[in-house]
Amino acid sequence: MIPFERASFFRTILLVAILFLQAGCSWFQPPEQPPEPALVRLAVDAYPDFSDGFFLDNLSHGIGKSIEYLQRVPAERTFRFGEDTYDARHLMRSLEALRALVETRPGPEVINRFMAQNFRVYRSTGGPESGQVLFTGYYEPHLKGSRTPDERYRYPVYARPSDLMVIDLAPFSESFAGKRIVGRIQGDTVVPYPDRKAIEADAGFDRLAPPIAWVDDRIDLFFLQIQGSGRIYLAEGGFIRVHYHAANGRPYRSIGRLLIDQGKIPAEEMSMQRLREYLKAHPEEIDAVFNYNPSYVFFKTETSGPIGAIGVDLTPARSVAVDRRVFPVAAPAFLQTQIPVVDGNGRIDRWMDISAFALNQDTGGAIRGPGRVDIFWGNGPYARIAAGHMQNKGNFYLLVLDPESAVSASGEDG
Repeated sequence: MIPFERASFFRTILLVAILFLQAGCSWFQPPEQPPEPALVRLAVDAYPDFSDGFFLDNLSHGIGKSIEYLQRVPAERTFRFGEDTYDARHLMRSLEALRALVETRPGPEVINRFMAQNFRVYRSTGGPESGQVLFTGYYEPHLKGSRTPDERYRYPVYARPSDLMVIDLAPFSESFAGKRIVGRIQGDTVVPYPDRKAIEADAGFDRLAPPIAWVDDRIDLFFLQIQGSGRIYLAEGGFIRVHYHAANGRPYRSIGRLLIDQGKIPAEEMSMQRLREYLKAHPEEIDAVFNYNPSYVFFKTETSGPIGAIGVDLTPARSVAVDRRVFPVAAPAFLQTQIPVVDGNGRIDRWMDISAFALNQDTGGAIRGPGRVDIFWGNGPYARIAAGHMQNKGNFYLLVLDPESAVSASGEDG
């Protein structure tokens, strides 16, 4: 962090808070009417058919990761499911009950009977127009890089800058609860952190953010920031894992939507693969297209991963990224959507209906509201295809043990 006088710092923070209070900006004002709940509790006869298209594979492992997280938080911490709340202790019992069931490798009939007798189910209200959830995918990309820059490896993967500040505004006013700003000190005030264009134009930026490595493909680096984590295979041998550490606080804007709106890629053709093809064919447009998204991500190295927002390794096809402001983290979930079936040539042959259990273990800059869920697919060819092409509607449910069930009663303390 840039050195500054303590008194000046506190004057700066106070000034920031006063300016926000005086401005009365609409995005910091509490809503006049309470918002509709993101989750609605279902009657038992409205429960979905709990069949798992992945044959319960690696589900127990994913459940264990959510339990790991809950073991680190205070037992009395509450998690909101629509209009209901449950504490961490009860959420952990819910996961343990589901894991005990899964480890018996039950058939669909047993699973559905168990869920009806022991679990409460909440359905996401979805998007405002369709009432459904849009499912997309993400994965762990592999890049080629080096510890030192040269003519080939020219694009830096920056660590978190030393001057980047994240200021929690909640202590200044109840109306700021959950709000924060990202910036840096400039003179006697806090200013917004530079956007993507300014960061990439600053030849001396590595003084503030020493590069972890340099990679050979600018497009790969951009998509690494979108995915949030990846592996960099080094010219010197071996690889390093990099993971999201911080961002510059600027809003995320979709370059895919930009190219659709400009008529350069038809909406029905849009995918990560199609985006790559366009950018490779039009290198003169890369600056303008990338700078449309002012958000910039900084990384750190990890020994395992990818790691989700709750600090646990993600489980392929089980971990999902959700908006943690509306969905309870670590909670067990159930989804219904479509996934691609890929032929031997790596092409999508068809789309298949799928239903599966999942775990809320991550979040993302573009994942906002009850109508968005991002499925983590791991790494490899299928993961890349699924992550690049998924734009499918479906249903999303959250699961929690019924406090009045026999299973719940048997797990109560004392």
